[in-house]
Amino acid sequence: MESDDSTPNDSNRDGNGNSNDTEDGPLIDPVDDPLEATYPDGIAQFRGSLENWGYRPDETIPDAVEQAWRLPEVNTGDHGAAKASATPTPDGGLVMPGDTGILTALTADGEVLWEAETTTSGNGIHGTAVVTEDTVFIGAYDGTLYAFDLETGNELWAKKLGGAIGSSPVFDGERVFVAVEYPDPEGSMFALDPDTGEVLWEDAESRPTDHPHSTPAIDPDAGRLVVGANDGVLYGWSYPDLELEWTFETDPDNDTDGEIKGPIATCDGGAYFGSWDQRIYRVDLEDGTEDWSVETGGLSMTGPGIDPSLGVVFAGSHDGNLYALDAATGEEHWRFGTDRALTGCPTVCADRVVFGSKDQTLYAVEKQTGEAVWRVDHDGVVTSTPLVADGAIYYAERAPAPEDGETDGAAYKLVEA
Repeated sequence: MESDDSTPNDSNRDGNGNSNDTEDGPLIDPVDDPLEATYPDGIAQFRGSLENWGYRPDETIPDAVEQAWRLPEVNTGDHGAAKASATPTPDGGLVMPGDTGILTALTADGEVLWEAETTTSGNGIHGTAVVTEDTVFIGAYDGTLYAFDLETGNELWAKKLGGAIGSSPVFDGERVFVAVEYPDPEGSMFALDPDTGEVLWEDAESRPTDHPHSTPAIDPDAGRLVVGANDGVLYGWSYPDLELEWTFETDPDNDTDGEIKGPIATCDGGAYFGSWDQRIYRVDLEDGTEDWSVETGGLSMTGPGIDPSLGVVFAGSHDGNLYALDAATGEEHWRFGTDRALTGCPTVCADRVVFGSKDQTLYAVEKQTGEAVWRVDHDGVVTSTPLVADGAIYYAERAPAPEDGETDGAAYKLVEA
């Protein structure tokens, strides 16, 4: 593993048409009156806000980085879906799930405080935890949503909901929402009581008709809860009363059926997401109609990152590119090419965007221009979403453990070099 501030993959960038031009200065004008997202007090979760922006404007990405610590054997399976990400804890530490089915709590220095086991085997945990002042909520591929004591890791309750949970829960402070998969294949959306695990709501009539692996978004301003599913449909419920308002179907003529596997992000009346029909969409939250879509060179299963200060959506594709798109129009500002598919979500900070690729690399790029800042190479693929907290970067790779044990799918902390 090494940090390298040279430009990655020159041939792929040229071939994919990296469209930035930095000689004339920044390409993206700041927004006069940026929108604000919803961050419930005392709650840390996958993409930060209920709207899933993945936006951390108070954090900066260093000009160069080095490894502070490495936690081995976090993701050792061969399942190709995006892996879970770290969530910060109130004391400055973090919790890190793994496809081993183990949730690990660590200090910022990498000291393991406790490990909590789920009953799952095989695919383990793919979703990212919700952390409150005293509780950690996480779903696993055993179809169970768990609540663990933040201080001790002791199980508080466990609610079996279906066949598998591959998405991350979202907590608005009153209800924990989670998408659940059934083996038929079918699926459903649930809302649970955070104290007891009691099911407060399930949409048993309009449930997604194929595995919902997508992490839902809640948009209080628009009054919507949205989630995608493998049936290629985006579902929109009213919020907070949870009545189905509309469904939006991606391109039904595409051979991939338009699966929506990644997290949904919402902003300014629109829902943003990628589809297996090789497009990135904005759908109107009011009526579920398409505002725009952008064709990429491959399927898209990443969750978009949103920067309200620039009015830009950052989204990845299996064509190896990270795209910077105008949130209102879908116009492309720039694209940054890597050697393989992007499946994890980008994290947007004050100055830069950080994201991983299946080319076994973590990248940092300038968010205004898409120019490379640095790259860190790994033995495994980087599909977890980076957490940037207190100037450090936490994330995990996936690498099936060979018999000789040389590669083990570790979690990392990077700091300024």
